Amino acid sequence: MNEPEVVIHLDGDRRVYWPGDVLSGEFHCESLSLADPQSVELSVMWYTDGQGDEDLGVHYFQRFARDDESAIDFRRPQRFSTVLPNSPLSYDGVLIHLFWCVRVRMFLARGKEGVAEQLFRLGHVPQVSLAALEEPLP
Repeated sequence: MNEPEVVIHLDGDRRVYWPGDVLSGEFHCESLSLADPQSVELSVMWYTDGQGDEDLGVHYFQRFARDDESAIDFRRPQRFSTVLPNSPLSYDGVLIHLFWCVRVRMFLARGKEGVAEQLFRLGHVPQVSLAALEEPLP
């Protein structure tokens, strides 16, 4: 069996959003049979990368679990929408980076999973350069 390919599409093909904006889009999975997924999790979240401890926070979470009454066909687009918070803002610093993303995790039989992320920016914080940090204060 091929590993599933999770595809995430943000409405309007935007990559920069502002606090209070609506982030919406859809996801689907290619190379998948209807019976494959045991559950699917969609998260709109942020995480840090860089020096020190890595941190993360989940702003929006939706779980789709298989039940006997209604099977969701994840080969068809599944919609999502959330209003973005005021913080934290995306940040590209010298020592740390803060990323926002839409992450879809698809849990399959026998412990396998498919994961995809679509990065986006929340707000605009000017990038800090190492040279700016080395300049003497006035």
